[in-house]
Amino acid sequence: MSLSTFLAPAVIGLVAAAGAYALWTRRSRTYHSSESVASAYDAWTDDRLLETLWGEHVHLGHYGDPPIRRDFRRAKADFVHELVHWSGLDRLPPGSRVVDVGCGIGGSARILARDYGFDVLGISISPAQIQRATELTPEGLSCRFEVMDALNLKLADAEFDGVWSVEAGPHMPDKQRFADELLRILKPGGYLAVADWNRRDPRDGALDARERWVMHQLLTQWAHPEFASIPGFRHNLECSSQSRGLIDTGDWTTETLPSWNESILEGFRRPGAVLRLGPPALLQGLRETPTMLLMRWAFARGMMQFGVFRLASDQLNAELG
Repeated sequence: MSLSTFLAPAVIGLVAAAGAYALWTRRSRTYHSSESVASAYDAWTDDRLLETLWGEHVHLGHYGDPPIRRDFRRAKADFVHELVHWSGLDRLPPGSRVVDVGCGIGGSARILARDYGFDVLGISISPAQIQRATELTPEGLSCRFEVMDALNLKLADAEFDGVWSVEAGPHMPDKQRFADELLRILKPGGYLAVADWNRRDPRDGALDARERWVMHQLLTQWAHPEFASIPGFRHNLECSSQSRGLIDTGDWTTETLPSWNESILEGFRRPGAVLRLGPPALLQGLRETPTMLLMRWAFARGMMQFGVFRLASDQLNAELG
């Protein structure tokens, strides 16, 4: 093997890494308003890269504790079923009304409707996501979608038997208002299922200089105004004017951590699918890779945590009598 043959893959890798870094630093998606979030998700939806690599579920997967190797897209569906069971949502009878706040392109909403028989409304601030979610939903499935701001839901008080929200909270500039709205539309005795990317609570240790730099990138690259901590958002829910009582929390960082590396590996598993989207999608994939690597680092280090939230079981039992 000649030296040039040996060095070629390394040179290509370095060029690709340099290109990704250049694209990544050229401009950011710093949060400015709800419109900036909508625009970011419109772009991610229209270029179809995220759907091509992540499938219909624009959220992390569940790999168990300890994690076991499994299909990336199967892990995402498994996440839905795990959260349904953990939150108690599977106690609801078929026909119950459930809202998915921050529904993406509807992957979770369709599982809730198809596998549990719920009547599901999915909402997103992104018109492109709502259009695509509607296109992907089979006729006859009890699942529909509307454009709506999660901080100003055009929904009646106590309208839903279940409220579901996965990885939407980081985009909310007012975490208390977000908590208030989730609880306002939930019926007494209903079920709450929330899962989010959360920062380490300041009481557990301030960010060091390296972590502050990483945090800045995580916020500016994906249009996040701020991350709540798990105790912080639990406080928002429990102290809400719409409070339903005590909140149980869990940390699913271990169960979801493999998702970050797997999301990058999907590009290598499906190169043809990415290439068919054209050069802009390939460049977009290169641009997103550094942020995903930083997310993986932050979750593995404990700087970030994957929090899940539900109504405490004793509170639910009391309300149900």
